Amino acid sequence: MPTLDEVAERAGVSRTAASRAINNVPHVSRAKRDAVERAVRELGYVPNPTARALATRKVGAVVLAASSDEAGLFADPFFAEVIVGVSAALEQTDLELILLLANTPRGRERLQQMIRSRRADGIMLMALRGDDPLGRLAEEAGMPVVFGGLPLTGEPRWYVDADNRGGARLAAEHFVRTGRTRPVMITGQVNTRVSVAREQGFAEGLTLAGVPLLDVASGAFQEEGGSEAMEQLLDAHPQLDAVFAASDGMAIGALQTLRRRGRQVPEDVSVIGFNDLAGARHTNPPLATVHQPVRALGHEMARMLVSAIDGQDPSPLILPTRLTVRESAAPGGTALR
Repeated sequence: MPTLDEVAERAGVSRTAASRAINNVPHVSRAKRDAVERAVRELGYVPNPTARALATRKVGAVVLAASSDEAGLFADPFFAEVIVGVSAALEQTDLELILLLANTPRGRERLQQMIRSRRADGIMLMALRGDDPLGRLAEEAGMPVVFGGLPLTGEPRWYVDADNRGGARLAAEHFVRTGRTRPVMITGQVNTRVSVAREQGFAEGLTLAGVPLLDVASGAFQEEGGSEAMEQLLDAHPQLDAVFAASDGMAIGALQTLRRRGRQVPEDVSVIGFNDLAGARHTNPPLATVHQPVRALGHEMARMLVSAIDGQDPSPLILPTRLTVRESAAPGGTALR
């Protein structure tokens, strides 16, 4: 294998200059950097990761930690899309991605150990609930931390989020525009910022139109939870004519319950979800939903973290949402009277 000395000799620079150029350390002239890069390509030189870490004070890894103890969380369609986006952004770097479930004491301990031993250059945090200890861990980390979605309290330095409030307002406006007058909502975990924002946006949109929100039930962002919440809402309000679910999974659960209870969608009840993941196109009927760019959320989180690791101070980012109208909320359905 070629050595650093051979790279330096081929490039016509000192060993120190070659090392600084390879490790992207500042204050190396463009001409020397180009010569070193050319020598690396010609010789097929591969930097020693341990030596590189010592030179750059970086270990070459970032963590995506979620506040959940669900083993299958990262296979969930939402988080799977986030991971695709994160991975795409990191492909342009030498950083490896570490996935970590950190809602249990053991998970938090693992993250703390990783922080103390500096086994990562930065952290991305998602799915925080209430006064989540992960938020405090982030404050104590001493390394760049990017939040995927705002926590329930406070506003971190770096975060990427979607316009949850505005997206939910679009759902309310669509119901009003299509003549629905007895809407209900299925929300997620009540101790998350995303649930609060989507409920606020939906209620605001209805209030501005003078339409009351009949009731809200929690489905905990799960398909089964959405089905159970729909049962509760139908029992309490049999004449409801519109359902806004704060995730596609809960909306799919609601569709199953409505079908089981003999309600036609959209003729009797109009249904809108949130996220616009691939499965929304294949429900029966196809699910109308608020689109948020989930893959872009992951991509921008990773880009922001890389920028912060490189010593920059990126600005927080709110991604736009839009309503995708499909058959489950098509205009012209006849509401129950």
